[in-house]
Amino acid sequence: MKIILHAGVHATDEDRLVKCLLKNAGMLAPLGVAVPGPSRYRVLIRETLGAMDQATLSPNARDVILDDIIEGDQPERLLLSNDNFFGVPKGAVSKGVFYPGAEVKLQKLCQLFDVDDVELFLSLRNPATFLPAVLALSPDMPFETFLAGSDPARLRWSALIERIRTALPDLPITIWCNEDTALIWPEILRELMGLPEGEKINGGFDLLGELMSTEGMQRFRAYLKQHPIMTDDQKRRVISAFLDKFARPEAMEMEIDLPGWTEQVVNHITALYEQDLKRIAAIPGVRMLQA
Repeated sequence: MKIILHAGVHATDEDRLVKCLLKNAGMLAPLGVAVPGPSRYRVLIRETLGAMDQATLSPNARDVILDDIIEGDQPERLLLSNDNFFGVPKGAVSKGVFYPGAEVKLQKLCQLFDVDDVELFLSLRNPATFLPAVLALSPDMPFETFLAGSDPARLRWSALIERIRTALPDLPITIWCNEDTALIWPEILRELMGLPEGEKINGGFDLLGELMSTEGMQRFRAYLKQHPIMTDDQKRRVISAFLDKFARPEAMEMEIDLPGWTEQVVNHITALYEQDLKRIAAIPGVRMLQA
C-alpha cells in the first residue's frame, strides 16, 4: 500500500487540503484510494509514535492501526493529512532550525508502516510571513520566546529537507510553495490523489474562491465554461490573470508587525528564501510542484 502523508507545514492550508480530499472520497474509493477523516488517525498515530519511545512495536501494530483507520477493504493508496505531525505551532522553531525532531517522527512512521511505500508531501512558506503566522497560532507567546534563540535570517527550509533526506534517503518528497498554492491547487490535489492531469475533481477552485471577489469568480467560471479544454499550464495563466484583476487585497496581503522587522528585514529574508528554494530543488529525491 502507498501511504501519502501531508504534513503541513503550519499556516499553509489550514486543513483546506483534507477538506477537499474528503469531498472526493466517494469518487476515489472505487479507484482504491482511501481518505479517512482526520479524527480516525491523527490522535491514534501521535499516541502510537509516542508509545514507540517506551516499548517495542508489536508485530501486528500496523494491522491494528489500519483496522481503526480504514473502513472496508485495504486500499492501494491511503491519504493522511496532519499539519501537527512535526509538532505543534509553538515548537515550529527551536535550536536554530525548523521543526527539530521532524525526521525522527518520520523514521518512526516509516518503521510502523515498514511494508508500505510512504511518501511525504509538504508545503513551504516564506519565513518572513511564516514566522508571524505561526506565532499567531501560539497565543500569548512572546516572539523571542517563540524563536527560542533562533535567528530568523539563518532559518532554512533546506536544512529541514536535508535532515529528512539523511534520515530517510529513499523517502519520496513532494514540495510546493505556499505562495504558489492558489495557482496550482488542482494539481496539488491530483498529485496527492494519484490522478492524471486534467482529471475532474471536486473543490479544485475552493481556494481561489477565498482569494477572489464574487464577481471575479463568476467571470472565471464563465471563462472555464467557454474554454472547457485547457492544460494545467494554461489554467495557471488564466488564474494568474484573474487574480491580478479580481483578487481581494485583504486576502492576498499580510501585515507583518514584529519587533524590529522593517521592510528591509522582510525583503532580506524573502531573498534568502528564494535562494533556499533553488537548493531544495537540487536535493535528490525531491520533486517541486511549481506555478
